[in-house]
Amino acid sequence: MRIVDLLCRESIQLNASPKSKAEAVDLLVALQVKGGNIADPDEYKKGILAREEQGSTAVGEGIAIPHAKSAAVKAPSLAAITVPDGVDYEALDDEPSNLLFMIAAPAGGGDVHLEVLSRLMTILMDEDFRANLLAAKDKEEFLKVIDDMEREKYPDEPAAPVGTADGKIRVLAVTACPTGIAHTYMAAEALEKAGKKLGITIKVETNGSGGAKNVLTQKEIEACDGIIVAADKTVEMSRFDGKKVIKTKVSDGIKIPEELIHKIETGDAPVYHHSGAKADTASSDNESFGRRMYKHLMNGVSNMLPFTVAGGIFIAIAFLIDTIAGAPQDGNFGSHIAAAAFFKKMGDFTFSFMVPVLAGYIAMSIADRPGFLVGLVGGYLASAGSTFANVGGDIPSGFLGALLAGFAGGFLMLGIERLCDNMPKALNGIKPVLIYPLAGLGIISVIMCAVNPFMGMINTGLSNFLSGMGDSSKIVLGCILGGMMSIDMGGPFNKAAYVFGTAAIASGSYDIMAAVMIGGMVPPIAIALSTTFFKNCWTEEERKNGLVNYIMGLSFITEGAIPYAASDPLRVIPACATGAAAAGGLSMAFNCTLMAPHGGIFVFAVVGNWAMYLVSLAIGSAVGMLLLTLLKKKKKGKAA
Repeated sequence: MRIVDLLCRESIQLNASPKSKAEAVDLLVALQVKGGNIADPDEYKKGILAREEQGSTAVGEGIAIPHAKSAAVKAPSLAAITVPDGVDYEALDDEPSNLLFMIAAPAGGGDVHLEVLSRLMTILMDEDFRANLLAAKDKEEFLKVIDDMEREKYPDEPAAPVGTADGKIRVLAVTACPTGIAHTYMAAEALEKAGKKLGITIKVETNGSGGAKNVLTQKEIEACDGIIVAADKTVEMSRFDGKKVIKTKVSDGIKIPEELIHKIETGDAPVYHHSGAKADTASSDNESFGRRMYKHLMNGVSNMLPFTVAGGIFIAIAFLIDTIAGAPQDGNFGSHIAAAAFFKKMGDFTFSFMVPVLAGYIAMSIADRPGFLVGLVGGYLASAGSTFANVGGDIPSGFLGALLAGFAGGFLMLGIERLCDNMPKALNGIKPVLIYPLAGLGIISVIMCAVNPFMGMINTGLSNFLSGMGDSSKIVLGCILGGMMSIDMGGPFNKAAYVFGTAAIASGSYDIMAAVMIGGMVPPIAIALSTTFFKNCWTEEERKNGLVNYIMGLSFITEGAIPYAASDPLRVIPACATGAAAAGGLSMAFNCTLMAPHGGIFVFAVVGNWAMYLVSLAIGSAVGMLLLTLLKKKKKGKAA
């Protein structure tokens, strides 16, 4: 929790002159009230005085930090005063205090006051920092001194901007992509850079794979000019009701950040009204039906990925242990050694959640929380293969059945909610906990038991088709999938190939995922190689940033190639796609396999025929590099 985010201009007074400790407390409490986060000033002051009775909060070196945790506090906040002549605050060193910070923490806020206290003490131990605070000519400079110190002490922490002269952040943004790995943070960085260039303060919330970071507060939302939501998956939109909101693709946050900010500032953004009927997927109002379906699908895929990745790696480790131990590759392979059996069982358990979670989150994207139960159960029925009266035995419809369950469950719940709109208001309380679950569960159970045999036959037919493909056909398939991973580098083609690869893992076709991952690794590596060995084809900035693409490519983050593709798509995309297609085809030709759907070079130890997989990656990257060099024109100077 950053100190600068808890301070506002109204809660700061420079060059104050309290004559006593009691006057200093009164002044700081009044500043806290001005900051707008104190519901009952008298109650809050009681908490401050109660803490002072236990011992003075003046710690010496001119510093005093009175603090209280109270039910009178609405939100964590700080107040600060500088006292050039000092005030007797009963410090341990008997010296007057000239820097005073007062912490307000809500009663239910955990140990937030201790976190803030610890952070304040850490930065206030710097003598130069204290001197700079006392020398600040105005409140903006005071805030900037704190902000600069926090950035220096905590460089890896996402930082909200200090704000404009009126203490207000003008533009807010939320970025989110299906996997939450690359596009999310690239869009955030692009928006922050654009805001700095335009002289407009902006704060960006990132909904990445590790959860939401730099979360927008309700106070910031109420005060801002508007919000940019650059997302390809579900984000919480109800908080933006009544504000000007631009809803767009996450790629637009990367490609046209200045245009998006300009629309907010010129008032071109529409006012958003939350219907309350379902979760908003950040779709623009005029988006096509196909685009909306894609976002629902990607919401399911993004939530399924942790189960797929973790489960796949555990299973792969089990196979690796048995291989090292020389266990026979029979029907029990992966469970012969005790350690292998542990990893195999945990991986299988995790994998068993994959299909239900996919369906559950697709349905939730469509119909909010009421859809989750219906989708989850529908996905489980798809994986279990339940049919009416067990006709024909259990016939799992797998990945395809889960897709049907997710979409059917979501739209089913929207229909049930609409039918229940005319019910008496007295029943509103039991709708979400009784009527919706019972009706949805009953109908989705009938649907899945009826369609499982047909979806199961399609699923089985597809698996048999993939298993029966000849070598030449598999090589062609590998080329197609590898090329798709590079055509739009994180877009619909890329995600379609990736989803196909993860579905193949679920059905036991591990060679497809190997071709998919290697196809996604080639573009950044090809660009990195070209910027290293053929420098005259790239600008100075492109050469400098090229080194990062070695890491991104080896980590299977295709999006590292996006800035290069965006600046010269007619040359970069064909070259990278050709190299990726070559790598995917070679991976298939060498019968390489992969059970972990992510990780890049970090999971090469569990790749089947890993040596030839490395060869395929090297050849594909070299092909991409050479084509880039042939197509690109020589450049000099810095990038525009």
